Amino acid sequence: MASFLVTGGAGFFGGILKRRLLGDGAQVVSVDLVPDADRHPALTSLQVDIRDETSMRSVFAAHKFDAVFHIAAMLAHGKMNRELLWTSNVDGTGVIAQCARDAGVKKLVFTSSNCLWASNMGRPVREDDTPAPAEIYGESKLAGEKLLEEFQNDLDVVVLRCPTIIDSGRLGLLAILFEFIMENKTVWVVGSGGNRYQFIHAGDLAQACVQSLETLGSATFHVGSDNVPSLRECFDAVIRQAGSRSRVRSLPKGPTLAAMRLAHTLRVSPLGPYHYRMIAEDFIFDTTRIRGALGWRPTVNNSEMLTAAYRYYAENRNEILARSNVSAHSRAADMGILRLLKWMS
Repeated sequence: MASFLVTGGAGFFGGILKRRLLGDGAQVVSVDLVPDADRHPALTSLQVDIRDETSMRSVFAAHKFDAVFHIAAMLAHGKMNRELLWTSNVDGTGVIAQCARDAGVKKLVFTSSNCLWASNMGRPVREDDTPAPAEIYGESKLAGEKLLEEFQNDLDVVVLRCPTIIDSGRLGLLAILFEFIMENKTVWVVGSGGNRYQFIHAGDLAQACVQSLETLGSATFHVGSDNVPSLRECFDAVIRQAGSRSRVRSLPKGPTLAAMRLAHTLRVSPLGPYHYRMIAEDFIFDTTRIRGALGWRPTVNNSEMLTAAYRYYAENRNEILARSNVSAHSRAADMGILRLLKWMS
C-alpha cells in the first residue's frame, strides 16, 4: 500500500487531494495548522506547523513515505502577517524538503502558482518564461521553487504551477462574487470584461499531482483549463444557472484600478497588487508540456467549475458564514470596502 504525506491536508485543495489518494487505496498522513475534520481508517491527521523542524522530523521518523505532496501555503488575502506568510511558504518548504531528503523519500510534488507573473504577455505563458511576481505571495512561491532546486540531486521535485483552483467548496474571494449573485446585485467587471483568465478544476489538479508520480527526475509543469471564456461570459453563465437577477456591468478601467490601489494602500480591501494588475487582463498557461510528458488533460471548463462552486455556496451559506479555524479558501473572505460597492449595486 502506497503511503503519502500531504501538507495542508485540512485545506481546500489539500483536502481534495488527500481524499483522492485515500480513494485510490493509499495511506495518507495530513499535516496542517488547522484541525482536519476528515476521518478515514487509512488517514492520520496531525496539527503541526511545517516550520517546526523537530516536529516534522518526528512525522518522517514515524512513517515511511513514497512521496510528499507539499500543498500547504499562507495566502496574501486581507490582513495578512507578512512574516508568517514568508516563513511558512519559504522556510516551511525548506523544512519539508530537508526532512524528505534525510528520510530517503524520492519524490516531492510542489504546488506553485500563476502569481509568479502579474502581467499579460499577449500569449499563453510557458514554463521557460521568466517569472516576475508583483506581490509577496508570488515572491514566496518563486522563492520556494528556487529553494527546491537545491534538493534536485537527492529528490525528484515536480513543480505544478496552477491558476486559481476551483471546485465545490472553494470560497475565499469567490464568496464575495457569490454573495453578489445570490442577492441579485450587479456583478462588476473592470473594463469590458472581455479578458480571459484561466482557472483549474481541483479534480484536474489532483489528477496532475497523481500523474506527477510517474515522472523520472525533476520537472516543472503548467496546468489549467481549456477553452477559456471571457470573465463576462463566465459570470453570465453562473448567473443564468443560479436563476439570479444579477447583471454584469462594466466599471471604467483606469479610475477603477487607481481606486483599487488606493484601497489596498489603506488596507480596506481584500484585493492586493496581483488582483488589481490582473483583474482586466488575459492570463492563460500553456499546458503543452504536461500533455506531452504525462498525457494529462483538463476535463472541466471555467464556467462549469465556477457554477459548481456557486451551487455549494448557495446550499451551505449559513454554515459557511459561521465557520472559524478553517483554511482561507474554506471560508468567506472579508468583503471590506467592497461592501460599499455591493450596497450601491
